[in-house]
Amino acid sequence: SPASLIAFPFEENFPMKCEATGNPGPEFRWTKNGQDFDPYQDLRLITLDDSGTFIIPNNGNLTEFQGNYRCFATNKLGTAMSEEIEFVVPNVPKFPKEIIDPIEVMEGQSVILECNPPKGIPPLEIYWMTIRLQHIEQDERVSVGLNGNLYFSNAIKTDSRRDYCCFAAFPRIRTIVQKTAMSVVVKSKVTVSDIHWGSNSLLERKPSLLTPTGKESHTYLMKGEDLQLECIAEGFPTPKVEWVKIGYHELPERAEVESHGKLLTVEMVNEEDEGKYMCRAKNPHGEVVHYFHVTVEGEGTLLFTQLVLFSENDPVGLWLHRSKADSANAVEGERFSVHKNGSLEIHNIMKEDMGEYSCFAQNTEGKVAIAATLEVKDPTRIVDPPRDLRVLAGTTIQFSCQAEFDPSIVDDFEILWEKDGMALNGSENARYILNDGVLEIINVSFGDQGFYVCVARTPVDQDVAVAQLSVVDVPDPPEDVILSEHNGRSVKLQWIPGDDHNSSITEFVIEFEESQHEPGSWREMMRVPGNHHSALLKLHSHVDYRFRVYAINEVGRGRPSQATERYKTPASAPDKNPENIKIEGHLPHEMDINWEPLSPIEHNGPGLEYKVSYRRQGTGEDWMEHMVKRHSFLVKNTPTFVLYEIKIQTKNHVGWGPDPKIITAYSGEDFPSAAPEDVAVDVMNNTMMKVRWDHVHKDKLNGHLGGYRISYWRLRSLLDSKKTHGDKHTLTFSGERNHALVTGLRPFSEFSLIVMAFNSRGNGPGSHPVSFKTPEGVAAFSATNIQKHKVTLTWSPPVDANGVIIGFILQYQLINDTDELGSLMTLNISADSNKLHLQDLEALSKYKFYLRCCTRVGCGPAVSEERTTVPEASLASIHGGISNQGWFIGLMCAIALLTLIVLIACFVNRNKGGKYSVKEKEDLHPDLESQGINGDTFCEYSDNDEKPLKSSQHSLNGDLKGRDSGDSMVDYGDEDAHFHEDGSFIGEYSGRKERVSMEIKGNNQSTA
Repeated sequence: SPASLIAFPFEENFPMKCEATGNPGPEFRWTKNGQDFDPYQDLRLITLDDSGTFIIPNNGNLTEFQGNYRCFATNKLGTAMSEEIEFVVPNVPKFPKEIIDPIEVMEGQSVILECNPPKGIPPLEIYWMTIRLQHIEQDERVSVGLNGNLYFSNAIKTDSRRDYCCFAAFPRIRTIVQKTAMSVVVKSKVTVSDIHWGSNSLLERKPSLLTPTGKESHTYLMKGEDLQLECIAEGFPTPKVEWVKIGYHELPERAEVESHGKLLTVEMVNEEDEGKYMCRAKNPHGEVVHYFHVTVEGEGTLLFTQLVLFSENDPVGLWLHRSKADSANAVEGERFSVHKNGSLEIHNIMKEDMGEYSCFAQNTEGKVAIAATLEVKDPTRIVDPPRDLRVLAGTTIQFSCQAEFDPSIVDDFEILWEKDGMALNGSENARYILNDGVLEIINVSFGDQGFYVCVARTPVDQDVAVAQLSVVDVPDPPEDVILSEHNGRSVKLQWIPGDDHNSSITEFVIEFEESQHEPGSWREMMRVPGNHHSALLKLHSHVDYRFRVYAINEVGRGRPSQATERYKTPASAPDKNPENIKIEGHLPHEMDINWEPLSPIEHNGPGLEYKVSYRRQGTGEDWMEHMVKRHSFLVKNTPTFVLYEIKIQTKNHVGWGPDPKIITAYSGEDFPSAAPEDVAVDVMNNTMMKVRWDHVHKDKLNGHLGGYRISYWRLRSLLDSKKTHGDKHTLTFSGERNHALVTGLRPFSEFSLIVMAFNSRGNGPGSHPVSFKTPEGVAAFSATNIQKHKVTLTWSPPVDANGVIIGFILQYQLINDTDELGSLMTLNISADSNKLHLQDLEALSKYKFYLRCCTRVGCGPAVSEERTTVPEASLASIHGGISNQGWFIGLMCAIALLTLIVLIACFVNRNKGGKYSVKEKEDLHPDLESQGINGDTFCEYSDNDEKPLKSSQHSLNGDLKGRDSGDSMVDYGDEDAHFHEDGSFIGEYSGRKERVSMEIKGNNQSTA
């Protein structure tokens, strides 16, 4: 940093000195802030002849001269440069004007009064005094920190005063400034109960550091600077501070401990002062430590003994270096410096510097020479130092220490271990095992805690590494657990924390035991943060208490403290009324009232009873009241499902509990007395239906509606005229709804169903039965691979075949859009087939295919497909590319023209009133699907077609609707199936995408 020239206001002038001699005489020049500056050009400055010095007069306008100046002296032989000089015009430092609120603390707590001095020209000196300039006395309890703050490790009553003043002194500018006075009020913690019980409200505690914070810090210094390390602790009793340099038996000789042990200073540090320092603050309840890692930066140098000359005449000297290659060279370079007395200094030593150095000097009186041999060894360095360890007590740990050293001294290398200054090599303790740079400690205990030093040593040098072993465990039990501030139903519990064993306490748990209801059973009362050492306990009345405390840290739960003396609270009226009141109506004319009783400790006194009050809501009736000792009451002879007001109040021998809250509930339910009306069935397809109904009026529900149930059963198969009552299936649909989807029905069957409402009492009457029929099913059938004269037909068997399939019947015919139909061709197909290739078809022709499934009883209805074969032209393009021929293009144009003429003629004919006879068309194309080979029997199929084709199967009412179901469905089964209130159900979907719609009301039966 540059030297400073301070422009003190009381000085007359400020010289910027620059003097040099030489032959020839030098010329001078200046720079200011790195730019050329000529003091001769500024008439306000005073310059001197034959000198580089100029003077800045104090004429009241100095600010513009502030800056960094440097002087250069030059002649023909070279240039000399001065150090940089900073010209500073200081401002008068001031504390800000502020209003500082009084600081109130309890006796025994720590206090910090902050100074926050203003910036100014160093050095800065801080003084704490009263308004009458009396110094605040400092001792082990009270001290001023390096930052200027005033610290109290624990406050006492005599610390109370209104005039704590911080004074900041700046000697170089002869200025002292004062901070606004601060007030401290120390409140006494001694209470009447303390006097009565003989306890001490000033809770003793282990130390903690006010400054510095954390576990460790790093300090970096340049060689020659001063080292200052500070530790200020709080606690009660007042902690004492000790200092240690890790790895050494004592502090360095130049180290001084000041400020009642809180400040360690070392002036003009060098490399030997590097290392790890520790401050330890301790009192009878524990200790706290902080580690300072001190690094001193500076280059390693070697200085050869100077050459002593025997004449006053100026000698001429020369240093030569003879290396291992036996070559002698003059010593030169940036790393080499020859002092005026002839000494040679080598900076940043390297291996290449090894060899013999010779110094030759001569003058008029004679010659002299000396020689010295330099050997450079590889430094001994610990490359893998031991690491700090934090382990559980009882575990086994290892410290590893590996080093590099010069191979030429391998026989003299050794690794030594020390703990807290005591050598471990050769120790008789069997738990310590040393082997090849590894220290193993078996079954560590708290006595093993400390600092372990690894020393890698050779005859030339050594390197040191330090590691700390911290042993953690659950906290020790709190001590001195006492009761104070007894106040009927409240008491203050205080304690001193036990040793946290290097793991901070996160919380304290307070437990209680009472002698009347559950003697000997400890229960948790409350938890407080780990930095709290007292708690105000809110207690129940008429209970004989004992208390204890245990601590928790990250390791786990510690053992509990000793129990306090007993403390019995006086009896009082109950504090609360019962909670979780439940009203149940199991029978139509009863109301069962239940509640959660008060625990015995909540009785607050003897003779606990409950007053049960109830009345019908909105009738203006008086409350009906009953005193009971149990926690239930049955009200009889109530109307069915009527709203009541209920309240329950506690009472003991001392008095009544608080006013109870009124709740409302219904009396007992009865079965619904009415059935749903206007029940209707919409058959969606051969396996699914939608049921609709009208809600049952709320006056007929006789309770809270649970939902609706649908019961249905199969009457018969439509293949059989004999009716039989099949198994009944019941589906439950929760909530207020008027429709539901039912799936899983048997195709081509007749069913009957009823709908009923239900509540918590049970089902109401069923509706009038509604009968409905499901249509027959069809098989999946498709035509693929359409070619010129052939087509491939594929199918899958029906889901429900109503018997063993013995084969299929395929029929097909030409159905070009003309008045004539081709002959109907019939093929019998075996039961194990699902594909057929038809050949010898006409090209560019439309065919209709019919497929029936047959059992031994007969064949079912047909499914159909219509397809058109591929024209000749589309195949011709594949063979030879004749579409590129001229005659083919002409033929296509002719066909297009004829098609256009036909379309125009049809349009004209239509506008003249021509109509297409649907009846005639149907007569020409009979519906072979509806004509079974045996009309009394059939096989059931499922159809996957998206759209109906010609002569496709009719619905039961003649309407075909192709819509997807938007409702959720339920499969039938032997057991009841339950739906959510929205009707959703996860089940098997087995219906077609097409569905047949049929609505049936009452007992009217539709015919197929």
